[in-house]
Amino acid sequence: MSLSTYAQKTWCPGCGNFAIENAFKNALTELEKEGLNLKNIVIITGIGCHGKIADYLNLNSFYSLHGRTIPVATGIKLAKRNLIPICFAGDGDIYSEGLEHLIFAAKRNSNIKVFVHNNRVFSLTTGQFTPTSPKGFISKSSPKGNVEKPLNPIELMITCNAGFVARGYVGQIEHLKDLMKKAIQFNGFSFIDILQPCVVYFNTYEIYNKNVYQLEKENHDFTNYEMALKKAREWDYQNTGRIPIGIFYQSLRPVFEENV
Repeated sequence: MSLSTYAQKTWCPGCGNFAIENAFKNALTELEKEGLNLKNIVIITGIGCHGKIADYLNLNSFYSLHGRTIPVATGIKLAKRNLIPICFAGDGDIYSEGLEHLIFAAKRNSNIKVFVHNNRVFSLTTGQFTPTSPKGFISKSSPKGNVEKPLNPIELMITCNAGFVARGYVGQIEHLKDLMKKAIQFNGFSFIDILQPCVVYFNTYEIYNKNVYQLEKENHDFTNYEMALKKAREWDYQNTGRIPIGIFYQSLRPVFEENV
């Protein structure tokens, strides 16, 4: 099955969204060879640059309102248990308007997948700060510098007892592809915060390339709750320090849709 469509891609040259699309395509191609029926995949997008991915993938899809990918995905999973809803959302989309939905989906362990395109800036509306923008970030909405500390979504998802919590980086596509595969195969709520630089409004490639490292190479025990929290707090979404990527936490527990 071809995953490409006729739609012309309008992301900016160098945008991290291209890498996310490629990693996702590669993940699905491998999963299809392993027996996954791609007709059961449903992608749900929010509002933002990330949302265009629905136009570029030959899959069942649903454009939701701003911040509302998760309610749509939850409804789809409740109505059709054989379907695999996968939310693509932006950091401005899901960590602001959609934050309450994210928290409760993790809490109830809905069997949906959430992949966040986190460029830490509102790009589609030309460069305002978001909940994950660093303190001091200068933007159209914070010309004297953002006064707020950024949200740490990894720490938040672990404390909400999400079943699968990971972080990926578009500069390491093969690693990101493997995370996506594992998230899709996981039975329960799966969350990946994907570091995705915006080359126009917040180009963080140099920072990430210098500081990103894979948790797997340090023998991280992702079944250990306290260790997962410690690793989640290692980087506070400012522009300094080592940045771990990989699976932070994984825990099997009853799935919401199976209990309803």
